[in-house]
Amino acid sequence: MLVNTGIPVLTDLAASGSGNSVHAAQIAAWQTVDGSPEFAVAREAEVLAVTEELKHLDAIPDVTATSLAGVVAKLEMIVGADREIDSPDDFPWSHIASVLRDMKAIVGDIGMDRPERATVRTDIARHWEAATKLVAALEEEDALERCGQTG
Repeated sequence: MLVNTGIPVLTDLAASGSGNSVHAAQIAAWQTVDGSPEFAVAREAEVLAVTEELKHLDAIPDVTATSLAGVVAKLEMIVGADREIDSPDDFPWSHIASVLRDMKAIVGDIGMDRPERATVRTDIARHWEAATKLVAALEEEDALERCGQTG
């Protein structure tokens, strides 16, 4: 899993062999979490979920809206994205939010429904399983490295 993280920069580092520092930092990060494997798994599951969400957000420019409601949906995702921005009043954020308000006044609110609980639970279970495997692999690799150093 460390060789193919699903994050191109990390995958490239791991594949080129220069990922040792990334790998060491990842092992150190989960080891310093108050010794709780459950917390480490939860943190990794959150990272996996956020990474998946960012991939969807990054795909927005490649999706063509075929209606005004589609344009409103794209703007909703852009404005609603939790981006690291200095201020939501900075250009272009206030302008984008203004366009969204104008589009909603023309088209109407598209009613951004939340996914059903079963869907959310399925996504959580998928991320939890992947994170559990990742933490177990890190623990196993760390144990092998310790055996090699002491043996």
